[in-house]
Amino acid sequence: MSPIAHTDHLGGATGPHQDTVTADALAVLQPGFAGTTAPAWVLRLLGEGLGSVGLFARNVESPEQVAALTAQLREARPDVLVAADEEGGDVTRLEARGGSSFPGNLALGAVDDLKLTRAVAAELGRRLAACGVNFNWAPSADVNSDPGNPVIGVRSFGADPELVARNTAAYVEGLQSAGVAASVKHFPGHGDTAVDSHHAMPRIDVDLDTLRARELVPFRAAIAAGAKVVMSAHILVPALDPDLPGTLSPAVLGGLLRAPREEGGLGYDGLVVTDGIEMQAIAATYGIERGTVMALAAGCDAICVGGGLCDEQTALDLRDAIVAAVRDGSLPAERLADAARRVRELAAWAVAQRSGAAEGSAPDSDIGLEAARRALRITRAEGFTPLDNPPYVAAFTPMANIAVGDVTPWGVAAELERLLPGTRTGTYRTDDVTELLAAAGDRRVVAVVRDAHRHAWMARALDGLLAARPDTIVVEMGVPQAPPVGSLHIATHGAARVCGEAAAEAIVGREA
Repeated sequence: MSPIAHTDHLGGATGPHQDTVTADALAVLQPGFAGTTAPAWVLRLLGEGLGSVGLFARNVESPEQVAALTAQLREARPDVLVAADEEGGDVTRLEARGGSSFPGNLALGAVDDLKLTRAVAAELGRRLAACGVNFNWAPSADVNSDPGNPVIGVRSFGADPELVARNTAAYVEGLQSAGVAASVKHFPGHGDTAVDSHHAMPRIDVDLDTLRARELVPFRAAIAAGAKVVMSAHILVPALDPDLPGTLSPAVLGGLLRAPREEGGLGYDGLVVTDGIEMQAIAATYGIERGTVMALAAGCDAICVGGGLCDEQTALDLRDAIVAAVRDGSLPAERLADAARRVRELAAWAVAQRSGAAEGSAPDSDIGLEAARRALRITRAEGFTPLDNPPYVAAFTPMANIAVGDVTPWGVAAELERLLPGTRTGTYRTDDVTELLAAAGDRRVVAVVRDAHRHAWMARALDGLLAARPDTIVVEMGVPQAPPVGSLHIATHGAARVCGEAAAEAIVGREA
């Protein structure tokens, strides 16, 4: 390894031990970066020991461009782990600009066909692998027990622990069959939270028996299915640790996740990656440098950073903080070495998967739309007639959470325009429907909502619209908690592009 000038040397002297610690510090980082080609600093750090990088929507223009980018990264380090946050459904990075070709977890849970879940995950994994991505920060294994959850929602397979468990296991099997490591998240479970950890520290106040019977059930299933990675959550669970969130807690990671089954643990010995270390639940309380060191000391093996921070100085600062912690004894060198070993072992697995693949699995380009069609829950009022003229689509749009982002288009307008040219649309964030009714004129209205049960203004707007126009068609693209209303009500269980396509087909009476 090349000496690294930015880092203070252990004990004030150079030598192989220092180089090893520095390389290990780089091995455990998963930084993001800006741009659609690899910056010089990323390529340099890969040569010096950096084990992983993370790709986000800002790094993606097309599959061909991503493949060229990952090839560039592998020229610098052939065994680099290239991670992406590609859940399908609402959370997509490879298809952020057009919407996902795959429905998300809630749609798959609504169908609850394990063969279908496995096939969707395998096809998504095949496309990731074709682009050179071998590490996916997915699937969400959270049990969405709080329907008001602001960050999980349709990213969960559902509210039933056993349903979530069996679909999580099937998803892991499908994804990893394509040679892409699955990272089940967010341990020990983010489903029963009313706070988004991107913004603040969530807290789950339930006893250990409830955790074991609910939150932990899908993680046990994922581990049994061979999940290569578990992602920690920045969540305070007093029943496990009254002071530290999961990512920073030895009790959560060592005492629960890694402890042997006969001692009440989950017996997991694979890689643990943090949720984004720059998220406010960690950054605002501990700072990212201290948080990184604490996470490693607690039992995390890889530090995800880059959703919002993607520059060279951040990577260097985190590397230096890790080396300094080893030097002052706050992070045992053995713990860092163990973390780096797990990163390298996963990298070796990924290389073997890539080199062992022949032509790969056959593409199944229609599997996402098939799943989206099967996930629809349709309620028709008596006398409903399908649309045969261009409608007015009113999209009631809540603020997007950070995990989903506000770049990805959603809704049914584009798909209805394809089927009924001349379709018009408007976006609304108010409960006053006067402007909407004027814009619609004599066209039939298609109202598109997202989690209407969570947004009082949206529910009021829908009530006002239906009072004025009872023939309104309602498409719920979030969690369908509110009762079905309208002349036709379609619950899509997610807002992926294929969910909109399936809903549009139903609206015009062309269900497959």
